[in-house]
Amino acid sequence: MAVAEHTERSGAPAASGQGTEAQAAVAATPWVPTVIAEDLHIVYRVYGGAKGRGSATAALNRIIRRKPGGGMREVHAVRGVSFTAYRGQAIGLIGSNGSGKSTLLKAVAGLLPAESGRVYTDGQPSLLGVNAAMMNDLTGERNVILGGLAMGMSREEIGRRYQDIVDFSGINEKGDFITLPMRTYSSGMAARLRFSIAAAKNHDVLMIDEALATGDKKFQKRSEARIRELRKEAGTVFLVSHNNKSIRDTCERVLWLEKGQLLLDGPTDEVLKEYEKFTSK
Repeated sequence: MAVAEHTERSGAPAASGQGTEAQAAVAATPWVPTVIAEDLHIVYRVYGGAKGRGSATAALNRIIRRKPGGGMREVHAVRGVSFTAYRGQAIGLIGSNGSGKSTLLKAVAGLLPAESGRVYTDGQPSLLGVNAAMMNDLTGERNVILGGLAMGMSREEIGRRYQDIVDFSGINEKGDFITLPMRTYSSGMAARLRFSIAAAKNHDVLMIDEALATGDKKFQKRSEARIRELRKEAGTVFLVSHNNKSIRDTCERVLWLEKGQLLLDGPTDEVLKEYEKFTSK
């Protein structure tokens, strides 16, 4: 099965409009790197191997004794990935399940150590995933406050943006859900609120892991519009999604990973065309 070869294309941010005015704006845009990955390798080490019943007890004993035991298995999740992201870009990450997309974002966010290679970032990366931690026993209102504080917003900023966050999420359209505990929310409502909290702040680097896969079409359109706003406000956005339409509508550049390797890096239409050929076989 033929796979497109990796090509490094890290050009300046592309304009969303057409014509000489848009082209002139791109030409005048300084190429400011926000994320640089150099020959990045990420390796997971899985210790132990359950053999029959009682393996949970055996695993607990190993933890208490601080002995791995049971052997070790290595998973090479990211293999020699290199790229440079620039301020003002929205970059899509595509690939099969287990291709290393989420692992790569966690490494950029500083949540996973590199086995070898380096990641350099300009500013503070923020990772938003559908499984991002929220306090289920607290109300949506309290989670908005805590989430804003965790992102470095002041209480005054949160107060000013609170109603916009709630309105953007749409969770109050069918009732006063913002005053109810998070455990009463559907998975879609919780994901919309998480995205709304994260999108309320202008980020140096915002990484979104499948957040647009939840919610109705109306919310997806609002989310895509907000991502475009974040780009205009000089941030860099990474979007992991299995929805090629969301990638096309949101990103001008795409990184395609398979089995931890970067196969192609280039303009959205070109990369998706090759990816769709690959997945149709």
